[in-house]
Amino acid sequence: MRIASLLPSATEIVHALGLQDQLVGVTFECDHPGDPRLGRAVLVGGLDTHGLSSAEIDALVKRKAAAGENLYELDETAFRAAEPDLVLTQDLCRVCALPSAEVDDALARLGCRATVVTLDPHRLEDILDGVLAVGAAAGAEARAASVVAGLRARLGAVTTAVAARRRPATFVLEWPDPPFLAGHWVPDLVTAAGGDPVLARAGQRSVETTFEAVAAARPEVVVVASCGFDLDGSAEHAAAVLDRLPAGAAVWAVDANAVMVRPGPRVVDGVEVLAALLHGGTPDAALARLVRAGSVQPG
Repeated sequence: MRIASLLPSATEIVHALGLQDQLVGVTFECDHPGDPRLGRAVLVGGLDTHGLSSAEIDALVKRKAAAGENLYELDETAFRAAEPDLVLTQDLCRVCALPSAEVDDALARLGCRATVVTLDPHRLEDILDGVLAVGAAAGAEARAASVVAGLRARLGAVTTAVAARRRPATFVLEWPDPPFLAGHWVPDLVTAAGGDPVLARAGQRSVETTFEAVAAARPEVVVVASCGFDLDGSAEHAAAVLDRLPAGAAVWAVDANAVMVRPGPRVVDGVEVLAALLHGGTPDAALARLVRAGSVQPG
């Protein structure tokens, strides 16, 4: 089977299932594990935001969205040449990846009869279900079941470890300027890690908020997980808004792409990282960095 992945999280799922040899095309953002773009067609391109501030990126995205312009473009020539049998796409967020409707239109224009699997997770359970869905479509049901069982075992271990501990009030900042709270599955990650997510509600969209609202929620921990950014990018964003975050809160930056905003297997890494930083453990330094110590009480 020839698999085309049109979003980074789907590429990570394909690798987790051991199907990378069947992966014929990816997106310009697919960068894990290793560099999946090497030796494969890059089927989707997008905005060049290099050198722009977070406010400038937000303004650019809003301007294009208001004008009805695409944030991502499918290379139909490369797509035709890849001849995929299975296409993995999404319809969750136009800012994060190519919408499935545009993929369907392209398939019709090209006369492609590939199977399309649309991954639209809103909760942590949906992410695990997505792994199973890809496995079913790719003829790797047993492998997918094994992968999901392993992820559930790790989640269960965290649940046991934090069961008797106090749950610190935790706010996850998905974008710094303007501030956006992290929605969808992110509150589930905080809850699974033994925290109490504030402002955001599990399964609902990430939405714009204010720093005044964040202060009023009185979080003990603020986690900066800037969508589309690695640890260094999130740390820079955290430093830029540090004086606007609640003074008594511990502030952490995390590698958002690796452990939080991409709905693939690595969100379980995110639960483990969050559990460590919320409960006095030592999170992986490559994934999380303390920006400001706060007054989180143990227990």
